[in-house]
Amino acid sequence: MAREIERKFLLKNQDWKALAHKKTHFAQGYLNDISDKSAKSSVRVRIEGDKANMNIKSLEIGLSRDEYEYEIPLDDGKKILATLASGPVIEKERHLVTVDSHTWEIDEFFGDNQGLVIAEVEIQSEDETFSMPEWAGREVTEEVRFYNISLSKRPFNSWSEDEKQ
Repeated sequence: MAREIERKFLLKNQDWKALAHKKTHFAQGYLNDISDKSAKSSVRVRIEGDKANMNIKSLEIGLSRDEYEYEIPLDDGKKILATLASGPVIEKERHLVTVDSHTWEIDEFFGDNQGLVIAEVEIQSEDETFSMPEWAGREVTEEVRFYNISLSKRPFNSWSEDEKQ
């Protein structure tokens, strides 16, 4: 079992763009209904560049969650997104930025989530310290509306201006 430990932040500005060393297009859709109170996980298919994965994540909110990921054939991934995804498919570009010993993943969303940009940094333990870049703003790790699964049910463009802050 893999345990993912990450923190999420909004961004103050676009200074990170000059530091990005890789960019990949993502399309992902969810296959189960998380509004079902008995749901314990999210199940998604993600196309990342020219690869496809099936991913299962526990529905915990916070710094760490169980996560399982398995590669699937690209054509299967495309068909699953086109025919089985519940809600809109999330599209984004992921930019990688290295800050000291950590790689930050900065997701720039499109479509119904246009305008949202979130930075994530994966850490080894919940109490690990890391350098906070100047472009990183308010932490949103504990705010469920910023999770991709939530964005597939209630996209960013439907939020009030207060919710976007």
